[in-house]
Amino acid sequence: MEWIVFGFHPPAEWVDEPLAYVLLVTIILAGVGTTILFVLGLFAYWRRKTLRYLLITVALFALVARSVVGLGTIYGYVPMPIHHLVEHGLDFLIAAIILYAVYRVGPPSSNSSPE
Repeated sequence: MEWIVFGFHPPAEWVDEPLAYVLLVTIILAGVGTTILFVLGLFAYWRRKTLRYLLITVALFALVARSVVGLGTIYGYVPMPIHHLVEHGLDFLIAAIILYAVYRVGPPSSNSSPE
């Protein structure tokens, strides 16, 4: 029995059919959630216009890109080796951006009041 979602017949030879549905729903929910966060990040950057907000927005966009790559893999557009290369590359990029954004904040100065 083949599974059909949104008119596509994903090959998914590497995953059993019931698990493929769970994987597809998970990736779609992650994509929707990260897209909402990315749009909120864009709005925050538009208001603040600082490097820190830009870096966080770029990291959120990378999360959206991970979901797109995941969907492409399920539907057979992205081969598994490319999937792993891109996904783990994006993981590294996200971690590096977040760490750099935190580093840019720096330690609190002794004469600043707590927020």
